[in-house]
Amino acid sequence: LIFWAAAGVLCYVGAYVFITYDDYDHFFEDMYTLVPAVIIIAVGALLFFLGLIGCCATVRESYCGLATFVVILLLVFMTEVAVVVLGYIYRAKVENEVNSSIVKVYDEYNGTNSNAQSRAIDYIQRQLQCCGIHNYLDWQHTRWYEETKNNSVPISCCKSNTESCIGSLTYPEYLYHEGCEALVVKKLKEIMM
Repeated sequence: LIFWAAAGVLCYVGAYVFITYDDYDHFFEDMYTLVPAVIIIAVGALLFFLGLIGCCATVRESYCGLATFVVILLLVFMTEVAVVVLGYIYRAKVENEVNSSIVKVYDEYNGTNSNAQSRAIDYIQRQLQCCGIHNYLDWQHTRWYEETKNNSVPISCCKSNTESCIGSLTYPEYLYHEGCEALVVKKLKEIMM
């Protein structure tokens, strides 16, 4: 039963990483960040299977079944160590990955809901209560700002308690001042460890 509970927890954690990754996937160019989540889910499935073997071997008092149980238990332990190491390695790469791709994502922003990058940026800015890459002034260097020529930032930069905010740079007190890059990196590192 303990193995089945552990399997359930691991599968939940792996699924949580997948779901959360979906919100941040535009900030990654490579899919390697999902490797730890895949391994976690695989270990969860293996633990479920291992619990089944352990129960059957114990009930039947099978030497072969118990030996298989021990071997698989050792494999699970080694896999868990590998997951921790990979998680730590990929955690260090998160910042570099976000740094290299966030500028591209902001440059693709066009303010429409049909654009995946626009939806991702608006979601991140609302959820993390941030604006721009380093701060709200970063929007002045984007294609979207150049094309709209309205001296404003997206509405998603508006503080949630400010109804009169239209994103105008004339009223910076209505906008989030903190940039999103550091917050995205922090959030992703929390998820990975």
